Amino acid sequence: MERESARSAKPPSCLIHFELPDKRASELATKERGITVVVLPVDYATPPPLRPGDTIAVVAPSSPFPRQELLVGMAWLQARYTIVASDKMSSRHGYLAGDDERRRAELTAAIARDDVKAIIAARGGYGATRILDVDWSPMVRAPKWLVGFSDITALHCEVAKVGVRSVHAPNVTGLARVDPWTRHCFLSALERPEESLEWNNLETLREGTGEGPAIGGNLALVESMAAAGRLVLPPGAVLFLEDVTERPYRIDRMLTALRLGGYLSAVSAVVFGSFSECEPGPDGVTVQDVLAGFARDAGVPVVCGAPFGHASRNDAFILGRTVKVGKGRANFV
Repeated sequence: MERESARSAKPPSCLIHFELPDKRASELATKERGITVVVLPVDYATPPPLRPGDTIAVVAPSSPFPRQELLVGMAWLQARYTIVASDKMSSRHGYLAGDDERRRAELTAAIARDDVKAIIAARGGYGATRILDVDWSPMVRAPKWLVGFSDITALHCEVAKVGVRSVHAPNVTGLARVDPWTRHCFLSALERPEESLEWNNLETLREGTGEGPAIGGNLALVESMAAAGRLVLPPGAVLFLEDVTERPYRIDRMLTALRLGGYLSAVSAVVFGSFSECEPGPDGVTVQDVLAGFARDAGVPVVCGAPFGHASRNDAFILGRTVKVGKGRANFV
């Protein structure tokens, strides 16, 4: 599908501006295609750590959800926090959890409430990209955690553009299915966001080291945001990507689109999570083949097998936090 590169689109006025010291700018000037980026590291705002008893909002910005899974996930959260949720959250509008107006109003209200310390998505699926035109300014004035993954990647990208960290973690329905370790990681990210986190024994697809803010999430959503001209990757970013139920050729197509669009020109490293149920077609090409081919031409360190995505491991981590990648490790600092 043809599209205009987002680099030619006029950036929204709410975007944060990045600057880099001369040494880093010089490094970026040597990147492929001769792209020069002169910008300084952004200081992402970290929302206050959650405490037991804090108020959290559960919202449904995407698809409808299995009611029983939602109730189990909310029961676990309610044992520790005060939950607020709209009585219209269970609405259905085809493949959406209510029409755009309902979902947009719900998200806007959660962002605006001073007592809400975190906003947690009920489920992913599809629909978040339809309601990105919400007012994020209260999030800038008083940062709060946005939590979720999969389709929620679109919202993470928007929050990153206004300079606020967020948490890539299971949605509420997912909390009904995960193991104790995943729930531990979930609470750690929200209540101890500065605690050290290191993923070891990752498979190295391309050697080297990279360091920068963690950005990304679901590959299909990252590519969709790029196609919409709404994707901003800060120079030096470490790009995290995962996906589910995509044929390998589609993974290849999305990665190629990001590369051709220039979005990878200033990335310092790439971390691949799980690619669940991405079975090869009749050609026999696997996802691992695609990722290895991508890494050969990436020009930056690439590791895979990180414990996040749609597989059984979906460890929470903070987007916008600095991460060092190299020697089979991803170390959040």
